[in-house]
Amino acid sequence: MRQSQHEITISTRGKGLIEFTDEARAFVRESGVGSGLLTVFCCHTSASLLIQENADRDVQRDLIAFFRRLVPDGDPLYVHTAEGPDDMPAHVKAALTQTSIGIPVANGKLLLGPWQGIYLFEHRNKPHDRRVVLHVAGA
Repeated sequence: MRQSQHEITISTRGKGLIEFTDEARAFVRESGVGSGLLTVFCCHTSASLLIQENADRDVQRDLIAFFRRLVPDGDPLYVHTAEGPDDMPAHVKAALTQTSIGIPVANGKLLLGPWQGIYLFEHRNKPHDRRVVLHVAGA
């Protein structure tokens, strides 16, 4: 079994989705793994990961609007506001999405659908540098 691991840093500009599919594809290609599994892991509690459509940017806009409505900043329900009114909502949004994604690899390529991309979903208002670990294992 062959394995390879790499950490990338994704700089955000505040709330939004940042696609990093190309970086993941390049990592898998360079790993030499032909058949296996890529695990993508976000090392944060106020950002998350999504596999989502990458053909129409309106999808990203609508997802952000949906989460803004579902979990609004500054809701008086939250006690945890140590880092501002977007702090606890960011944690809730991360809990509702995912911090780890597994993507099959075949013939040295990610088995993503034609319109699927891998995204970091930043839930905080301010820019952050987010750590994402890529780990591929297989033959």
